[in-house]
Amino acid sequence: MPAAIRFLAGENFTIADLSGSGLGFYGDAGFGASVRVGEWQGRTFITNANGTTQGPEVDNVKYLNAGSGILGQSGSGIALTSIPNYQATLNIRFTYDTPVKTQNVELRIYDRTDPNKPASGVTTKVAEIIHPANDQSNTGSGDTTWHTPGGSGVTVPLAPSPGISGLYAGNGSNSTWSDTQHDWYVAISASPDSIGSKTQYGLYVSLEFL
Repeated sequence: MPAAIRFLAGENFTIADLSGSGLGFYGDAGFGASVRVGEWQGRTFITNANGTTQGPEVDNVKYLNAGSGILGQSGSGIALTSIPNYQATLNIRFTYDTPVKTQNVELRIYDRTDPNKPASGVTTKVAEIIHPANDQSNTGSGDTTWHTPGGSGVTVPLAPSPGISGLYAGNGSNSTWSDTQHDWYVAISASPDSIGSKTQYGLYVSLEFL
C-alpha cells in the first residue's frame, strides 16, 4: 500500500465520500444556515466543494476563547485539553505498508489554489487534540490555545509519530514511534469576515516519513 493521507470526521466518515468534498461550517439552525459575520459556526457537516450538498453531520467544536471551545451548539465551554479525540472535528490519518516514523507534520488553511496563500474571507481557529481517553477530564496533552493559521505565514505543527488513534502523541516517546498508521485529531472553528459563501477555503497537510 503506498503512502496515503485520509481525512475522516464524525463516526469515521471519509470526507472523500462526496466528489470534491470537505467540511462545511453553518449556523445553529443546521445545514445551509448562515453564520453571522464575526460569529462562529454552530454546526459542521461533510459537504461538496461549494457547500451545497448535505452529507453527514460531524462533531462541532465552536471557538469560545483562547483556551476553550463549545462542543455542539451551546454550553459554557471546556478547555481544549478536556476534549477527547473522538469529539474533535477532524481525524487526519496517514498510512503506509510498513511501520514508519513521521515528522515535520504541518497543517495549513489556504485558498484551495496555493498552499502558501491564506483562505479568503474566513478567520479559522485550529487546535490539535491529544486526548485518547473518552472522558472529558482535563488530562489532554494537545494545544492549550487555538492557532489562527493562514497560508504559509501561520501554520499549525502537529505531533510527530502519534501511532494508531494518536495513542503515543505527547507521551515522551512519540518522536521515535514507528507504525503503519498515524492519527492526528484537530478541532476547527470558522468565522466569516464578510457576507456570502466562502469557497476559497481549504485545508492542507504535509509531513515527512522515514
